Amino acid sequence: MDIRGVDPRDTTWELDHARYRVYFWDRANAVSDEYEISGEVDVEEVLAWAAQFAEEHRYTVYVSVKTSGDSGLIRLTGVLGDPFARPLSAARDEQAAESAAIRIGPFTPG
Repeated sequence: MDIRGVDPRDTTWELDHARYRVYFWDRANAVSDEYEISGEVDVEEVLAWAAQFAEEHRYTVYVSVKTSGDSGLIRLTGVLGDPFARPLSAARDEQAAESAAIRIGPFTPG
């Protein structure tokens, strides 16, 4: 984390209420449910709602922004990267198992 002092005069605009997106990830079925939250809502309310609504699913909360007419998302919290990607440890375990099977070979009764 990098922390530095700033000059508050370096910004040209400010919004009191943002538009948020919350994605709930169902990894078992490789699908997601997406919601947009807007109005007079603070980020704390959005985070509390997401945590309560998520149940057993993982989720990501974004703030939705537009720059030069293009829409984009900035992640605030939750899953980082591809939520459907296999964890690196699972890929390593699978690769190690395949390697061991090649070295040992099939069992032949003698």
